[in-house]
Amino acid sequence: MRNVLVLVAFLFTTIAFSQELNCTVNVIAQQTGNENNVVFKTLEKQLSEFINSTKWTDKTFGGLQERINCSMVINVKGYDNDRFSASLQVSSSRPIFNSTYSSPIYNYNDKSFNFQYLEFQNLVYNPQQFESNLISVLAFHVYMILAMDADSFELNGGDDYFKQAQVIANYSQQLNGQGWKLEDGLQSRFALIDNFMSPTYKEMRTTMYKYHIEGLDSMNESPKNGKSQIISALDELQKVHRKRPNSYLMRLFFDAKANEILDILSGGPSVNISNAVDILNRIAPLHSQKWRKIKF
Repeated sequence: MRNVLVLVAFLFTTIAFSQELNCTVNVIAQQTGNENNVVFKTLEKQLSEFINSTKWTDKTFGGLQERINCSMVINVKGYDNDRFSASLQVSSSRPIFNSTYSSPIYNYNDKSFNFQYLEFQNLVYNPQQFESNLISVLAFHVYMILAMDADSFELNGGDDYFKQAQVIANYSQQLNGQGWKLEDGLQSRFALIDNFMSPTYKEMRTTMYKYHIEGLDSMNESPKNGKSQIISALDELQKVHRKRPNSYLMRLFFDAKANEILDILSGGPSVNISNAVDILNRIAPLHSQKWRKIKF
């Protein structure tokens, strides 16, 4: 009996305190000419443990199967003692209801990721206080992953996570690190969260919900209706395009979704997609080669 109670207590603890992310972290250091330096493997291991073991929200996730699958690839370009210059590629995906397919959600290339790191240093995230550029950048992208994932399940469901990403961006401006300020460009972290928090781009978030819940998640039950709902969701993006042609958020969306949209519109049940192709060529011209492959 005692063993049963111990097992139940262990299972409860595992479920109650399971974390939100299942994140694969890779540190690539080929450009440094010293990729076998043990510091890179230590950094990779510490960051993996930090991201996957930190409790980022007050929500309870029901085990590994409910964690958000994501990846962070750090490409170190150079280092000098404890100072590293790198870029960071972040991506995440979301499972589709009643299928084995996972849909890409977030795909961001953070080109300005400079940080300080001493091997085996303690990595701690403080929601309201700047700790280091290393912690700030990673935490910012964690909350972007959480926000965009939540938006795909509930209309504007990512509000709290977007707000926390903005808090991180605001208190990180005290550092001279790139990416946190207005003058750092239209594809910086500052611009990213500023755009998502702006009413100008509210239709982007509506599209995330409609595309996934009303479109992809309904395809198992009715492929034709799901395909039609995805086309309807893409039509919503024209409102953003009229206000901000060639906006960065639009490019971010299609960087993640272009191949998926090509596959969906090229296969499955027959629906009228000629208007959808016209819309795609208008709002996402950078992917015009893909749109030309769509058969209808």
